[in-house]
Amino acid sequence: MGASPPHAPRGAVTLSLCFLIALLEGFDIQAIGVAAPLLIPALGLTPGQAGVVFGAGMVGLVCGALAGGWMADRMGRKPLLMMAVGVFGLFTLATVVAGGPLSLGVYRLLAGAGLGAAMPTLVAVALEIAPPDRRTRTTTLMFSGMPAGGALAALFAAGFLARFGWHSIFLAGGVLPLLLLPAIALLMPDSRTAAAGGAQQQGGGQALFGHGRLLVTLLAWFTFGLTLLVLYLLLNWLPSLVAAKGLGGKGGAGAAFAFNAGSVVGCWVIGLLVDRFGPRVPIIAAYPALALALFGLAGANSLLPVLALAGLAGFFLLGAQYSLYGVIPLYYPARARGLATGASIAAGRLGSIGGPLVAGHLLGQGWGPAGVAMAMVPVVLSAGVAAAVMTIRGRYAGD
Repeated sequence: MGASPPHAPRGAVTLSLCFLIALLEGFDIQAIGVAAPLLIPALGLTPGQAGVVFGAGMVGLVCGALAGGWMADRMGRKPLLMMAVGVFGLFTLATVVAGGPLSLGVYRLLAGAGLGAAMPTLVAVALEIAPPDRRTRTTTLMFSGMPAGGALAALFAAGFLARFGWHSIFLAGGVLPLLLLPAIALLMPDSRTAAAGGAQQQGGGQALFGHGRLLVTLLAWFTFGLTLLVLYLLLNWLPSLVAAKGLGGKGGAGAAFAFNAGSVVGCWVIGLLVDRFGPRVPIIAAYPALALALFGLAGANSLLPVLALAGLAGFFLLGAQYSLYGVIPLYYPARARGLATGASIAAGRLGSIGGPLVAGHLLGQGWGPAGVAMAMVPVVLSAGVAAAVMTIRGRYAGD
């Protein structure tokens, strides 16, 4: 699989750094959602403008994921990660000085580009350092940093936003990645795939669609697109949707925390099940369970059921999504895994662009929180059907 897996202590350090990068990404992604109840009125944004601003970050993620996936097969991981972390740290920090929808959208676009470039690189690192029988667990353990970071953002919002304003969460989310850069430079070993450029020599289209991989590739893109549509709708709009149920800003922040905390547990549990039993049953079962959680969330109007159902939604949604990050690259030869991962993530980001825009449109049309949640149920079920076919038809490629 390219570079040989590092010795255990070295691998532990690398995994810890990747976990921290994922945690800071999750903090940044959730920050805009938990800050929204204060940020939207402070900047005078309409629901449609807010949806466009949220979507701008997703556009950046698409561009960054495509570029990062392509570069992950061609250059060392460390310089790419350092560049990505620096970019999303700087432009998250720049969000503090945003004065309106245009500047806010530009800063979120550029921060998203840094976030997007980091993600396929993190997957490539996880696959390099993991033993073959623990690949999914290693990937989900690393990516569980993202919902952990989201949970920290929700706690930060509950404890500090009312006192220090919406700017404070972006100040923290921008400074912390920049402080992590020296640790990455000093502690993370560099690596590059042994067959660097192999996907290019083979042809990107052939790597993705040749040798019977056409159906799996298209299903992976479809599954990621629909799953991330739901994910980013919830990440960006869940606090506002819960507040609109009459549960207040703290209720919204509590729901965001429950969603992210449930996601961390779901990553670990479903990742373990996938490594032990294969991807089919755990991932296929997660999607109808998620649909039931969203159906219940649509009808819940008191705090305790909302928190419980938000936690279950996070458990099944992120557990399935991050397990797929560990599974899908294995359908491709090692020399093309960065490209395949980046392309799947980028396709998913097209859905993530749509999520905030869909929520903004539905709310603008008067659907309300329950209507938005119910609209996601058929989307989840469609993603589940695609995931079922993909995991049944997909075959692991050799290293």
